Order: sequence, then structure tokens, then C-alpha cells
Amino acid sequence: MFSRKAQSVMGHRITEPRPTLMAVWLVFLYVGVPLLVITGLLDLAMQVFFGVCTGLWCLA
Repeated sequence: MFSRKAQSVMGHRITEPRPTLMAVWLVFLYVGVPLLVITGLLDLAMQVFFGVCTGLWCLA
């Protein structure tokens, strides 16, 4: 993103922070899963109350 001068501590260069697989997993866990659950419940409610399937998980 922004180019900054590399920092050093006692002569050693400090690597820039970067996203890790654990960070991606935690974002999915805390953002993706609740979003999928909420939208799935809204889709189910629409189907039950209005009889119209609007999502991917349609009941037959």
C-alpha cells in the first residue's frame, strides 16, 4: 500500500506485517459465518411467510 522505510532494531530489519491464514480464517469465522446464518434465516422466513423462495436453500 504505502511504501515506508524499512525499520530496524539492533541492526535487524523488521518485516512488514502481512495477513496470515489464521487472520483470514478468523475474519471468515467472525464475519462470514454469522452473515451466512442471518441471510439463511431471512431466506427461510421469506419462504415460510410468503411462499416465495428467494435464495439458494429452497425447501421442496
